[in-house]
Amino acid sequence: MGEKNWYVLRTAGTKEKKVADYLRKEVERSKDLQMIVDEILVPVKKEIVTKNGKRKEVERLLFPGYVLIHAELNADLEYIIRGHFIPGLAGFLSEKSGNNPSEKIPVPIREEEAQRILGQQDENAVAAAETEVNFSIGESVKITDGPFNGFSGTIEDILEERSKLKVIVVIFGRKTLLELSFTQVTKQ
Repeated sequence: MGEKNWYVLRTAGTKEKKVADYLRKEVERSKDLQMIVDEILVPVKKEIVTKNGKRKEVERLLFPGYVLIHAELNADLEYIIRGHFIPGLAGFLSEKSGNNPSEKIPVPIREEEAQRILGQQDENAVAAAETEVNFSIGESVKITDGPFNGFSGTIEDILEERSKLKVIVVIFGRKTLLELSFTQVTKQ
């Protein structure tokens, strides 16, 4: 058995997950490939997006157009990757010429780069997802939840780290500052 390395594969835009699925199926079909391929990875980042008061977890690609594969490279695997058998797969990202100018040799990424990418993956899996804010200061919002349901107000401040807004609402003729979560309001 030779040494296993991380290689970067180029894909057509938005086809990363399909390419990874096709590759996994190819590996499952062959005992020989199962022995040389450890992992096929599409690096993603999990985020929580708040739109119209509803929080939703989404996955965003860390490296659009690329798939990582940890494998011991052999002729069979190279043939599958370069043979245009997998829709959307364009081949290896980095190649150098061998002795023959028409011969291209895939170059693995450095171990430090692989660990950095894998570290980002692990951080995203363990850490709380980041929140994307689609509110802005001075914007009018309507309260949809809580004791002030139905009231309208203006955003005074955005507390991203706590997923909260400070909203000024007129209650009984007086301006009152309320602290509300992103899910308790919608844009007007």
